[in-house]
Amino acid sequence: MSAPTIDRITRARDAAARESWAEAYGLLRADDAHPSRALTADDLTILADAAWWSGHVDESVTARLRAHAAYVAGGDHRGAGLASWWLSYEYEGLGRPAAASGWLHRAHHHLDGRPPCPEQCFLAWTDAEEATARGDRAAALAATRRMTRLAVRSGSPDLLALSRQAEARVLLAEGRRTEALALLDDAMCAVTAGELSGMFTGWLYCLALTQCMEAADFGRAVEWTNAAMEWCAPPWTGRPADAAPVTAPVTAPSDENPFRGVCRAHRVDVLDLLGAWALAEAEARQACREVPVDCLESAAAAYYAAGDVQRRQGRLEEAAASYAHAHELGRIPQPGLALLRLAQGRAEAAVAGVDLALACQGDPRHDVLGRARLLAARTEVALAVRDVPGAAGAAGELEVLAGDVPLLRAMADTARGAVALAEARPEPALRLLRRALGGWLELRVPYEAAQVRMLLAAAERTVGDEEAARLELAAARAVFDRLGAVPDARRAAALLTGGTRRRLPGGLTAREAEVLRLVASGGTNKDIAHALVISEHTVARHLNNIFAKLGVGSRSAATAYACAHDLT
Repeated sequence: MSAPTIDRITRARDAAARESWAEAYGLLRADDAHPSRALTADDLTILADAAWWSGHVDESVTARLRAHAAYVAGGDHRGAGLASWWLSYEYEGLGRPAAASGWLHRAHHHLDGRPPCPEQCFLAWTDAEEATARGDRAAALAATRRMTRLAVRSGSPDLLALSRQAEARVLLAEGRRTEALALLDDAMCAVTAGELSGMFTGWLYCLALTQCMEAADFGRAVEWTNAAMEWCAPPWTGRPADAAPVTAPVTAPSDENPFRGVCRAHRVDVLDLLGAWALAEAEARQACREVPVDCLESAAAAYYAAGDVQRRQGRLEEAAASYAHAHELGRIPQPGLALLRLAQGRAEAAVAGVDLALACQGDPRHDVLGRARLLAARTEVALAVRDVPGAAGAAGELEVLAGDVPLLRAMADTARGAVALAEARPEPALRLLRRALGGWLELRVPYEAAQVRMLLAAAERTVGDEEAARLELAAARAVFDRLGAVPDARRAAALLTGGTRRRLPGGLTAREAEVLRLVASGGTNKDIAHALVISEHTVARHLNNIFAKLGVGSRSAATAYACAHDLT
């Protein structure tokens, strides 16, 4: 090679060592364009890595195929084995499972039976994932511990942290939560301290955030989501500022950090629970733009979270579109879609949807929070169709699942409190709902706390404590107004006003007065049905009675009557 060529390759290798991937990609791609200049197997591997980080996944695969061929030609089985494993990983992400399986087989061919080496860690990781998927936890645990031995032997912080994460996942599935979280904390110490390479930092953030949400560990999810977004934020070079001197310009991080969209999608779920709905929806849109083509499941999660925000704000058509996008990308949009059907007055469709999702779910220990959310929704829709035994069954399963996990405990107490209220057992309902409210407030989850306040108000009115009921309704209404949860705010306002009246004008019943207030606030029949948990047919019947009693013939005239008689 000529001196300029050698200089470019040296600069590219230096850029890769600093994880300035766009710089390395530009230098190696320019040199590779000349047919007379053959890159080595190691340089082709750098080109493949740089292409992946720069968003050129197809070029990454092509370069890695050439690297594999070069390693084979040179008799380097370790290099060929690692290239094969990466090709399997990339093909899996691109939705080509047959190609992924073939390259995984080749990786085993190159590495099995060889003396212990770091490259075998990746095969052990895959073995653990496959054993977990088929429910063989003993084999999965053995594979993760084999991975740990290889990682320790290699002295690689990257591989050791990944092995800790892998073992934590298996232990969580076995219900050994304390041991699992201790291992995960250990792995994340290396991540947040900046001890790992960019690829492993991104992997560990994504894997750990998924594990935290599936295990309903909301505190860790909040902490590590914030840390992940700080790592993704510009300026970004892959390593902490003090890890290596930056002697050349670095391309903007949007070109170099494919993990940003995935981490942002995790953040959306956290923001949703924290009640930052406007930001959550904006972040969901941004995540869908940033997610790389081999991580579309993250875009599906972002669309689903946006649908939940839109549904609770009463933007039902937008929510339906978001859930449809999530479904197109491979996510079953439950229980959000079932709750949307309930809001649309289609209670039977809601029951069918959530029941099917529960039946189709695999081992619930892999996603405890997902199972809990389905059971909470099953309780809600069962109560809406007056199926109290069905609601009690779902709430009972949720109680068993919850244990002492704060987020799950609050969900279980809410569900069991709602069932007790439906069973006309106000004292147990008050006890459970007060404990649920305390749990949601401690977690700083405002929407669910406000929903519990609505149930508490109903229980307190049942036992004759009108003042306590009004305090809960006023607090709930303030939260709903702040969040933009329009249907819930209307319902709280109607119940708050209705509780103060004993003698209603025009011969109206208390229920008719509630319907009239919601009409006066601009609610459609669908809105009113959702707010009062009744059918649209029942709403129409109430309106006919209201019009007849008041001697009016339109909604506008009924609204004018409500305003004149202080019913709004």
